[in-house]
Amino acid sequence: MAIIPATRTENIEYAIRDIVVLAQKYDNVLYLNIGDPNKSDFHTPKHMIDAVVDAMAKNFNGYAPAEGILEAREAIVADGRKKNIPCTVDDVIITTGVSEAIELALSALVNPGENFLTPNPGYPLYTALVSKLGTELNPYELSENNGWQPDLDSIRKAINDKTRAIIVINPNNPTGSVCDAQILKGILDLAGEHELVVFADEIYDKLVFHEKHTPLAALAGDVPVITFNGLSKSYLVPGWRMGWMMFHNPNGLISDYIDGIKKLVRARLCANHPLQYAIKPALLGQQDHLTKTVDKLRTRGEYTEQRLNAIPGLSCNHINGAFYAFPTIELAHFKFETDKDFVISLLEEEQVLCVHGSGFGRSSAFRIVFLPPMDVLKQAYDRLEEFCIRHYKA
Repeated sequence: MAIIPATRTENIEYAIRDIVVLAQKYDNVLYLNIGDPNKSDFHTPKHMIDAVVDAMAKNFNGYAPAEGILEAREAIVADGRKKNIPCTVDDVIITTGVSEAIELALSALVNPGENFLTPNPGYPLYTALVSKLGTELNPYELSENNGWQPDLDSIRKAINDKTRAIIVINPNNPTGSVCDAQILKGILDLAGEHELVVFADEIYDKLVFHEKHTPLAALAGDVPVITFNGLSKSYLVPGWRMGWMMFHNPNGLISDYIDGIKKLVRARLCANHPLQYAIKPALLGQQDHLTKTVDKLRTRGEYTEQRLNAIPGLSCNHINGAFYAFPTIELAHFKFETDKDFVISLLEEEQVLCVHGSGFGRSSAFRIVFLPPMDVLKQAYDRLEEFCIRHYKA
């Protein structure tokens, strides 16, 4: 007799990796599907590697404190204060990547049948957790006509008596947009009015090209906020899985909730111990790599935007941060019925791998990762342009 999996697994999809399965039968594929800078020409800063090697040599290889080592939490607090985020070491928990932090925070907050607001388009981890936790999907819209800014009216309409939290991804994955401070204040006003927690997913906050990033917790006042961040993107170590959450707990509003999170944190023992020793030198040490990384990404983002907007049937909003573009496909001008058909055909005909926009909640679009060097991007966009011209119909 076959063993049947739990029903919570039925609707779990992760388009970013699922699409890779289709690419495995082709040679010379140009991969523009996954946000891993280390697969391109970006390298982990040496002083971070040295700190981890030194920690291992000193035998810091046993269990760490459940909430993380003190020196790392102190460094996170110091970095937060530079961003005007008020916090103490007791407000910080180190996790196995931001993904674990988000799952722990939602697991301690949302009961089956309740919901949390997720941006659309948005990162697929959140929709996967909806199935896993037995909660309800409740998306709010990002406005394509307004540079993919959160639509405050959509958020207002989505809130109901079962809503517990609002998720804000800033800078945004998959669109590369950066939230305007006035929009963030509007979200906080709505959260305060309805007594909701705001989750600020800010993993790309140091990879901003044209505008200043505004940390949501710096504006929060008496609204509770949990900020999620980590080393993966800005510090070029996605495989290290070093993340954290930081609580803004005005007047003790979420103290009981934080206690619930800490119960879950203790039950999973700890995040990787020696890798936590990279956090202090990363946040408080040399930052030279950041300038170089942002300069590269700005150049590649501007090139990406220019190339996409010159291709018939595609249009791309201005890219302000992270390393993603999210062009819209005018499907009426192509034979393809869906964005997924478009992406699969592009792979089959041109061996360029992107991710369909419906994997992020928005059909008629696709996501491009512009991490590869300029010569690779040029080749990929040349192939994409040839593909679109070949299939375009007026």
